[in-house]
Amino acid sequence: MNLSKTEIRVLIKGWLKHWNNYNLKGVMELIHEDIVFENWTGVIINGKKNLQRSWTPWFINNENFKFIEEDIFIDEQEQKVLFRWCLHWPSPEKEYNGKTEIRRGVDVLLFKDKKIYSKYSYSKTTTQISSLL
Repeated sequence: MNLSKTEIRVLIKGWLKHWNNYNLKGVMELIHEDIVFENWTGVIINGKKNLQRSWTPWFINNENFKFIEEDIFIDEQEQKVLFRWCLHWPSPEKEYNGKTEIRRGVDVLLFKDKKIYSKYSYSKTTTQISSLL
């Protein structure tokens, strides 16, 4: 049984809230056991357990990030979402230590069994540094 457009929107809003509350357990509740995740770096991770292992250090070491929803497109029939986001977080670049990096990107999400079955993340290759704006 498919999710309605409204149900998908509610799930994504709740999922984003879990991200911004640094709640990995809550984030993982929406992830399908057979997830295929491709990071903006090109790394591909298969399976919920592997994805949680991969994300755990990021959640532990980056409790100062925030994802902002910029746009969302939901294809109810295909159970697909195009989610445009903006990430604000401490820059990992040494020369910008202590400054906020602003990274824009898009996630392509596919739902199966009311969970995110595939997540492909794409990010701009350039970022902004807050104090340089």
